[in-house]
Amino acid sequence: MARAMFEYTKMILEKVSFDSTLFCKELQKAVSRLLPFEIKELEIWIKQLVLQHPKLGSCMTLLEGS
Repeated sequence: MARAMFEYTKMILEKVSFDSTLFCKELQKAVSRLLPFEIKELEIWIKQLVLQHPKLGSCMTLLEGS
């Protein structure tokens, strides 16, 4: 079940990647719902996404300290 939430989170984040405000909001929700090891995995995935959408880089601060 948890893996499904992780995949769902990635799908949502990809869909809202056009708007950094929405992306940050959804990322904040994800950090509160996912397990610690999934957050680390998500961070790796988001770093790749930021290469395609540099404006999302400002949201990376939400992952620090998680």
